[in-house]
Amino acid sequence: MPSRTYAAFESVAPYFELARGALGDLVEGEHFFDVVDEHTVYEVLYDLGWPRIIHGRTALMAAFRDYAESMALHAADHLITHKTDDGRVVVIEYEVHGKILATNVDYDNRFCSIIRVENRKIAHWRDYMDSLAAWNALNKRGR
Repeated sequence: MPSRTYAAFESVAPYFELARGALGDLVEGEHFFDVVDEHTVYEVLYDLGWPRIIHGRTALMAAFRDYAESMALHAADHLITHKTDDGRVVVIEYEVHGKILATNVDYDNRFCSIIRVENRKIAHWRDYMDSLAAWNALNKRGR
């Protein structure tokens, strides 16, 4: 993590590092939350406990704080980046790997995120994931 400002998110740092790295110089700022617009819209097109639509950087940070308290990621990888619309839209495909802290169950999932960049910040993020992988991990008993 670049600073203690984001220490609460250390358990899921691989996700933030992958996402920030995928956007490269299309955005300005060191950490993922530095490149998120104050009025961003973050959509998740699955229903597994997250709000379907999160409005604003502050609300997004609160949602990810809850995620970081329940998950420990050790890797985010297999990144494929597609830049479209002169870099204003970026599609990233990737995987995350970790453990659900409450149960110690392994968590491996695949995602596809469509990101719209405006004024060198993330203005909109739409997320798709393997919902069955998440469901199975969330409903499995720990070791």
